[in-house]
Amino acid sequence: MASVQWRSRGRNYEAELQRCHPEGLPVEFGDYHPLKPIMVTDTKTRRGARKGSTSSSSSSSSSAPVDPLSSMLDGTDPLSMFAATETSAPASHSSSVGDLGRKRRVKEEEALGADFEPWSTKRGEILARFTTTEKLSINLCMGSDGGKAPNPGSSAVSEKVRTRLEELDDLEEGSHRELLNLSQQDYANRIEELNQSLKEAWSSDQKVKALKIVIQCSKLLSDTSVIQFYPSKFVLITDILDTFGRLVYDRIWTMCSDPRPLPDSFTVEDVNDTAKETCLNWFFKIASIRELLPRLYVEAAILKCNRFLSKSGIQETLPRLTAMIRGMGDPLVAAYARAYLCRVGMEVAPHLKESLNANVFDLLATFRQISGDSVQKQLHLQKVEVPAYLTLYSPAINWILQCVAYRAPEPLLTEMMERCKMMANNALLLNSIMRAFRPEFVATRATDFIGMIKDCDESGFPKHLLYGSLGRSLACADPPESERLTILNEAWKVITKVRNPQDYMNCAEIWVEFTCRHFAKREVNTVLADIIKHMTPDRAFEEAYPQLQSVIRKILTYFHDFSVLFSMERFLPFLDMFQKDSVRVEVCKSIMEVFIKHQLELTRDPVILNAMLHICKTMHDSVNALTLEDEKRSLALLIISFIRMVSFGRDFEQQLSFCVEARATFCNLEPVLVQLIHTVNQLAMETRMVMKGNHSRKTAAFVRACAAYCFITIPSLSSIFSRLHLYLLSGQVALANQCLSQADAFLKAAVSVLPEVPRSISVEGKLRSSESFLLDFINNFLATLLVVPDHPEHGVLYLVRGLLNMVQDYTWEDNSDAKVRVYISALPLLAAMSQETYLYSIPKVDSNETLYGGDPKFVSEINKLCETLIGQILDHLKTLTRDEQSVRRQSALAFSLFGVLLAHGDLRNNKLSQLSINLWNLSHKHGHCETRISIRTLESIRHQAQRPDMAHLSDTIQRLALQSRT
Repeated sequence: MASVQWRSRGRNYEAELQRCHPEGLPVEFGDYHPLKPIMVTDTKTRRGARKGSTSSSSSSSSSAPVDPLSSMLDGTDPLSMFAATETSAPASHSSSVGDLGRKRRVKEEEALGADFEPWSTKRGEILARFTTTEKLSINLCMGSDGGKAPNPGSSAVSEKVRTRLEELDDLEEGSHRELLNLSQQDYANRIEELNQSLKEAWSSDQKVKALKIVIQCSKLLSDTSVIQFYPSKFVLITDILDTFGRLVYDRIWTMCSDPRPLPDSFTVEDVNDTAKETCLNWFFKIASIRELLPRLYVEAAILKCNRFLSKSGIQETLPRLTAMIRGMGDPLVAAYARAYLCRVGMEVAPHLKESLNANVFDLLATFRQISGDSVQKQLHLQKVEVPAYLTLYSPAINWILQCVAYRAPEPLLTEMMERCKMMANNALLLNSIMRAFRPEFVATRATDFIGMIKDCDESGFPKHLLYGSLGRSLACADPPESERLTILNEAWKVITKVRNPQDYMNCAEIWVEFTCRHFAKREVNTVLADIIKHMTPDRAFEEAYPQLQSVIRKILTYFHDFSVLFSMERFLPFLDMFQKDSVRVEVCKSIMEVFIKHQLELTRDPVILNAMLHICKTMHDSVNALTLEDEKRSLALLIISFIRMVSFGRDFEQQLSFCVEARATFCNLEPVLVQLIHTVNQLAMETRMVMKGNHSRKTAAFVRACAAYCFITIPSLSSIFSRLHLYLLSGQVALANQCLSQADAFLKAAVSVLPEVPRSISVEGKLRSSESFLLDFINNFLATLLVVPDHPEHGVLYLVRGLLNMVQDYTWEDNSDAKVRVYISALPLLAAMSQETYLYSIPKVDSNETLYGGDPKFVSEINKLCETLIGQILDHLKTLTRDEQSVRRQSALAFSLFGVLLAHGDLRNNKLSQLSINLWNLSHKHGHCETRISIRTLESIRHQAQRPDMAHLSDTIQRLALQSRT
């Protein structure tokens, strides 16, 4: 170690910078530029071309190089080629029938258009709404569905027909099943089992058994013994019918797909005789069903199969099935049968929608049956009130009217309104009309509908439900401007009288959107006050959180000016109704998300700040020991976004006061505290910029207050690397503001924290070695120390020595070179400190270059420290000879130290020059150095040796040789 004599090379940074500047060359506009579009010339052979002439189909301009991205534009990338291959390949007949059927169904659904609400969206709503606690039953008799076979001797009946009837009449032993006392869930499970039995029977080629299952399930729709459950029963049973219809259709379609698939737009002529015969066989079997209800449902289920038999088969069948429904005595059963027919009709033949219109008028004609003796007797036995009974019709009527009203002309709405008036404004029908027709049509007649609602009989169907349906339309379309206030007053006059909190909230939620859409904060504030008045007594709001959240979302949709929003007197009291922690936090998060998205300008509005602080505090206070880290992170990001939006302009003291308040408010969220420290440091730098670096007594005191804020806050952070980085950053900010004692305190605190760094830290939930993070921080710290002046009461380079002592005492990982790498990184810093002029400096701050003025004793201290570090490095290199991995590490470290000596050491010193040559040879001794890097290093040395002040490198380079692994 004593043989090493360090002497730093003198540096002229300005001259080196000039040498490193690239030469500027003028660029003409005609020259090639990498962003210039490539010109492609297409020289196709002309029809009149001379015989024997040649021409390429397309050739690129020779002056422009090929653009590697241009090939992506013509679809020749791997994914496009794969897609093209898949498309061009002939369709394999081995494709599953299910996939083909699914593709056909998607195409048919598209024929209706996205504006047609499919049955699948209503299914779940019906099952959830129409429930019962009463016991249900399933009665299945697998052999009693077909008609009796005619006299075998009858010559009028063919053998095939007789066989079909016998199949339906064939009783299987033990086929009679009756399940009693089923709960609603048990009933649904049994129906699903029947659905699976249907599929299994079909897959095992037991087609007759499958038909019997469908027939028996259809018969269950005639049972209204538990009438409240009937809509849900309809949904469950029709699922089985839909499955059966698909199976039959796909089977016949497959029979037509040999040898090639049948196109979706096939005609009767494309269907072979075998498929037609099979299709007729199915229709004949269904026609043999004796009872009306199952015969109707099963035929409707395979309605689409008429396409295989006749071009006009569906068009002829729909009126016949519609007429068959008129034979059903129970109006509820008939209504749902019409709904199923409309559903199937719209799916298989949406262009024949007019054929379904008769179902609406038939439905209207059956309304008088509701007041008949048979229905009233049934309701009396089951103890069901008329209003509850009428709601059972809603899904069926709504669906039928949706089908009829789909893309219907406006005059049809007028006709339906007139028919409704003829029926004394039947509330059930009126409700369905408003929900079925286009909102634009309803909105233009909003005043007429309000008049009709007033004349309705409220005993059967509450008026607030009618106003709810009207409100849904008005939320999508605008009524005439002159009528809006009248409409709102008339509607709210009825809504506010609703006593049941849930009914009130369901209706108020709808009309809040109309109010926000067309009126200002005064009207919205009035609506909120009315909601608070209705929902506060008996804590009714606890049962209406979803609706109350919906109200908030609708208000936020239309009010993006938060100064207006928070100036509503009843908005914050409305938020106070959310007393369940999870719900309250969700509401606050939704408000914050809208604020972040739409508050584009920085704000200092006290109304906004007070309200947002209240909301952010609510989110912060929800954090506890059980809160997930992702949730904490989400909340912290929202609060940080709010803090970034707060600005008091040039009133920096007020901004600092806000940060002090925020620190006390959000003390449990560490990312927020980190953001507050950044905000205060930025505040100090803005103050410096305003004063142009010349602080007054007042601003100097202010930036010291900012430093004190950071110094107090940083120790509260649990993340050690957050503390380290913020100590360093805050020290740099304090140094830039000439707060030398504060900067010194920050940097000493950083050095004192370093021994606490654990050997492993959690990064994104995984444990990783902290060594690389620590090395990055130390390198950043060393770069800062160049401009930090020595403290007058401490020794020379006391911060550098303190850092190196910490590195010496730190418990590094086994077989780690980190300590030596720090020593190697410290050498350039020490070399830079020995220069007469430093590479960089901070205005108004005297660095060591000014304090010491190139004093020989100072330079001597630096050289001694460098010699000590080099000795430590060399001692470590001597230990790396045990195995292949150690030798590889030795090579890398030796080459790194060689680079430092070359760049920063004065190689005119013979011992230092010899050391560099020895390090070069050691790094190449076992061939672990990358040859490419070594060659470029030698070229750089040769280039430097051409300069007069670096001529001594010529002797050195003669002694550097390349060695490779042998």
